[in-house]
Amino acid sequence: MDDRLQVAVLMGGPSAEREVSLRSGAAVAAALERTGAAVARVDVRGTVLKLPADVDVVFVALHGTFGEDGTVQRLLEELGLPYTFSDAAASARAFDKIAAKEAFVAAGISTPRWAVVERTDRQFVPLRSLRWPLVIKPARQGSSVGIELVEKPEDLQHACLVAGQYDDRLLVEERIAGREFTVAVMDERTLPVIEVRSKRTFFDYEAKYTKGETDYLVPAPVAEATRERMQALARQAHECLGCRDLSRVDMMMDGAGELFVLEVNTVPGFTETSLVPKAALADGMSFDRLCGHLVRRALARRSREGSRRAPALVTA
Repeated sequence: MDDRLQVAVLMGGPSAEREVSLRSGAAVAAALERTGAAVARVDVRGTVLKLPADVDVVFVALHGTFGEDGTVQRLLEELGLPYTFSDAAASARAFDKIAAKEAFVAAGISTPRWAVVERTDRQFVPLRSLRWPLVIKPARQGSSVGIELVEKPEDLQHACLVAGQYDDRLLVEERIAGREFTVAVMDERTLPVIEVRSKRTFFDYEAKYTKGETDYLVPAPVAEATRERMQALARQAHECLGCRDLSRVDMMMDGAGELFVLEVNTVPGFTETSLVPKAALADGMSFDRLCGHLVRRALARRSREGSRRAPALVTA
């Protein structure tokens, strides 16, 4: 890396994923320091972004609202500062599960059948064509925050109220019974496929972040032809949303071997034991190298005149 490169690592944020983001940011900051960069740890609180005046590049380790929905990306673009991961438009498109679904359908990407309801809905007419059980998801949340599995109609209204604590618009999907996988797309290639085996009914927030609740198989024990299909599907989903640098594509495989894209994560978890770093390590790339690579990708996007220095205070 460049000698004493000034990197601001954004972490924390106002979303329900704040604690996860703080862990990601701390791990990234330590990795970049090991590569020789000068790192400013920026704990984002609310929608106010305070940056040092001498920042060369920003590593976005914010998850959820403000950090992953295109808001902070737009602010950084206005400042002329290079930053990691997808741009504001792609981030907003991927973060909104309904917009992402519409993009998948338009691109011919297989995804579970779905409908949209409002938090206060009582009739649920759009759901009458769906097969049970159903998965209720806030339209704009990550890390499986607010997701509810509904087995029978009488539980639907309560599940919508619970999920509706996080968003007024709810995505309702048919639950795909089968195996869960995740594929990281980095630059123009894919990393090794990971199989996610949760010991819970489904891979919710607790399963993701409670030690011992989930097993991760890297590389996934699947036939080569299946792996190639998964990687091709991940690239297609990544590209149809306009993502860049790196994303993580979650998918299911049913009993017949059919694949279904669930969602695309534009700022995936980034501790040393998170899924993308696990996949990178299986591909021969250490965590430090991975973080450094993403910073170099961001720097390569700087205009020939160089990035502008950030003011001390920016508000969304």
